[in-house]
Amino acid sequence: MTIDTSINLPELKKRISDIVSKFNLDNLKQELIGLTEKSVSPDLWSNEANAKEVMSKMAGIRDSIELAEKLTQDEKNLEDLVEMSKTAGDESLDQEIKILYETLSKSVEKTELVTFLSGKYDSSEAIFAIKAGQGGTEAMDWSAMLSRMYTRFFEKRGWTYETVEYSPGEEAGIKFVSYIVHGRFAYGFLKNEKGTHRLVRLSPYNADKLRQTSFAGVEVSPLLPEEVEVEIRDEDIEFEASRSSGAGGQNVNKVSTAVRIKHLPSGIVVECQTQRYQDANRKIAMQVLKSKLWEIQEAKRQEELNQIKGGATIASWGHQIRSYVLHPYKLVKDLRTDYEETNPDSVLDGNLDGFIESELKFFSSKV
Repeated sequence: MTIDTSINLPELKKRISDIVSKFNLDNLKQELIGLTEKSVSPDLWSNEANAKEVMSKMAGIRDSIELAEKLTQDEKNLEDLVEMSKTAGDESLDQEIKILYETLSKSVEKTELVTFLSGKYDSSEAIFAIKAGQGGTEAMDWSAMLSRMYTRFFEKRGWTYETVEYSPGEEAGIKFVSYIVHGRFAYGFLKNEKGTHRLVRLSPYNADKLRQTSFAGVEVSPLLPEEVEVEIRDEDIEFEASRSSGAGGQNVNKVSTAVRIKHLPSGIVVECQTQRYQDANRKIAMQVLKSKLWEIQEAKRQEELNQIKGGATIASWGHQIRSYVLHPYKLVKDLRTDYEETNPDSVLDGNLDGFIESELKFFSSKV
C-alpha cells in the first residue's frame, strides 16, 4: 500500500529528537530529584514564598519531562501503526495514521516554541507589571482590561500568580498592578509583551461616546534565583513599614506588615502588602527590586550590544508594541511582527497564543 505523501515520518522523528535533546532530560530528572527532596523537608513551609517556588519548579519540570516522553511515545505509536499498515496491507488504517500524524505534528510545533527560549533566565518565573499611561480614568480602565487579559492567559497556561502591588484608580480601573507569575518559562513566554499597549474604542466614560485612544505599559522581568548576585548596598535602601490597606486578615491591618522600599541611586520604589507578615513582604519586595535592577543592567548591556551589532529595537516601556482597535473596526495587531487577529474579544479574554508564538519566532530570528 502507499502511505499519504503528506506524511514525512523521518522529518517528524528528527524534530522530536531535536526537542528531546534540547530539553536535556537527564539534567531535568536530576533537578526534579533535588527539588523533590526539598519538597518533603519538614520546614519547607516555614518560608511560604520559597515553598511556592519549589513546588512551582517541580510542577514545571515534571510537565517538561512528561511532554518530551509523550512525544517520544506518540512517535513510536505512529511508527508501529505505519509498519502495521504496510505489513498487513490494511488501508483502513490510513485515516487513523493521518489523524495521529497531524495531531503529533501540531504538538511538536507547539513544543518547539520552548526551544526558542534559550535566554539565561527564560525558564524563570516572572515579575509582571501593568501601569496606566496618560489619560486618567480611560487609561486606568484600559489597565484593568489588560490585567484581566493577562491573568486569564496565565490561567489558560496553568500558571499561578500572586499580587505584589495593587493601586486602584480613583473612579475605575487600575493605576498600577504587579504580579509574580509562577510557571516554568513564564519569563521566556512573557518577556516580549514588554512595552506600550494602545487601545482605540468608543469611550464608556464620555457622554458623547467619542472615540478615545488610551495607553498602558507592561513591564516584565525574571524572578531571579537567590544565587544570582545583584549588588544592593544597605546604605542605598530606604525602608518604610506601614499598616496594610488591603485584604489579608485582621492581623494584616492591625500591625505594620506593608513595606515600601526605595532604591536611592536608581529611584526605584517597590511596595508589597499581600503577605501576612512584614518579613515575607520585605523579602518579596527585595526580590522585585533585585529583578528590576537586573533588568536595567541588562537593558544597558543590550543597548551597547545593539550599537556594536546594529541590532533591532527591543520592546520597552517607551515603544508601542500592539494596537487594540474596537472601533470603527475590530483588529488587534502587533506592530513588530505584523501578526493580527480580527476578534479582539477573544484576545482580551486571554487568547494570546498567536501573538506569543509570532513574537518568539520573530525575535529568535533576530538573534
